[in-house]
Amino acid sequence: MKTFFSGFGRLYRGETTFDFIGKRIFGLTVSLIIVLAGAVSLVIQRLELGIDFRGGVAWEVPAGSLTDQDARNVLDANNVDASNAKIQFLTGSELQVMRVQVGDQPEAIRLAVQQSFAELAKVEVKEVSVASVSSSWGRSITEKAVRALIAFFVIVSLYISWRLEWKMAIAAFVAMVHDVLISVGVYSLFGFEVTPATVVAFLTILGYSLYDTVVVFDRVQENAEKFATSRQSFANIANISTNEVLARSLNTTLSSALPVISLLVVGSFMLGAKSLEEFAVALLVGMLAGTYSSIFVAVPLLDLLKRDESRYRPYKGQIATGSALSALMGSGENTKMVAASSGTGNVATDTSQSATSSTEKRVTAVLTHPPRPRKKRR
Repeated sequence: MKTFFSGFGRLYRGETTFDFIGKRIFGLTVSLIIVLAGAVSLVIQRLELGIDFRGGVAWEVPAGSLTDQDARNVLDANNVDASNAKIQFLTGSELQVMRVQVGDQPEAIRLAVQQSFAELAKVEVKEVSVASVSSSWGRSITEKAVRALIAFFVIVSLYISWRLEWKMAIAAFVAMVHDVLISVGVYSLFGFEVTPATVVAFLTILGYSLYDTVVVFDRVQENAEKFATSRQSFANIANISTNEVLARSLNTTLSSALPVISLLVVGSFMLGAKSLEEFAVALLVGMLAGTYSSIFVAVPLLDLLKRDESRYRPYKGQIATGSALSALMGSGENTKMVAASSGTGNVATDTSQSATSSTEKRVTAVLTHPPRPRKKRR
C-alpha cells in the first residue's frame, strides 16, 4: 500500500520514469488494432446517420403501451414502407416517447401518419411532433462538416509549423486523424447515431486532443533547448518531457471526463435526453483517445522523425531507463545509463560510480561561486 501511494506521489510531482519511447511498438500496435477494427466496421455496416444527414421524416409519439409492431402497422396502413423504419423508445423522467423515422415523404402522408399516431395513442394531434428534413439539406450539412474538418486540419498544421516546427505539425496531424478514426470507428462498431451534435463533439475533441499534444510538444521543445549542449538522444528528451507532463495530462482528462460521464449517466440514461447521449459519447471517446494519442502516438512518431537529425544521430540508440532517466530529470539519484540499440536490442551499461561522479561535478559547478575580486590599493 505504501508503494502504491508513493507511486501516486511521484506521478503528482512529475518524477515518473516510464519508457514511452522504448514501448512505442506496443502503443502503436494497440492504436492500429482499434483503427483497423473501426475501418472494417465502417466498410461492413457503415455509420448510422441521423435524419439531419440522410433526410427523412420523424414522428415522436407519447408511447404509453404502444409497441414496435403498432408503429409498423400505422406506417403500412398509410402506404409507407416500414421495412427500413427506425423505431426508438426514449425514456425520460416523466413519460416514454416513441420516435419513428422513415425516408422523405410528401406532406399529405406526413399529416396522415401524424393523425393515425394520435388516434392510436389516444392523444391530440398537436402532441405528436413531426420533423422533416430533405435529403438535399442533409447532403449539404454533411459536405459542410467535411469541409470544416479539412479546414481545421490545414489551419492547425500551418500554425504548429510556424509556432513549433513542421515535424511536430506532422505528428500532431497524425494524432488528430488517429482520434477521429477511433471515434468514428467506435460509433460504427456500436451503432451509435451520428447527428449534428456528434459533429460538434468531434470538432470539440479535436481541439482537446490538439491542446494535449501541444502541451507535450512545448515541453519537448523546452527540454531540447535545455539539453542542447549535452550528448543526449532525442528519445531521452522525449521520455523526460512526457513524464514531466504526464500528471497534467491525466488530471486534465479526469477533470474533463467526470462532467461528461455525469452528463451521459444523468442526462441520457436517467432523463432520457437522446441528444445528450449523442454528444457525451463522442466527447468521452474523443477525450480518452486524445490523451492516449498525445502520449503513445504523437511523441513516438516525433522521435522517429527527429532521431536521425545530425544533432541526435550519434546517440539515437541510447535510451535512459530507471534511475538513469530519473537522474536526467534532476532527481539527484545515482544513475545507471542503459543504451539500447533500436535495431538489435544490445545493451551497454556504465558503472554507477562514474555516473555518481558526473552528478557530483554538476552539483559542484552549480554551488561553486567565482572568487571575489581584490580591492585595488591606493
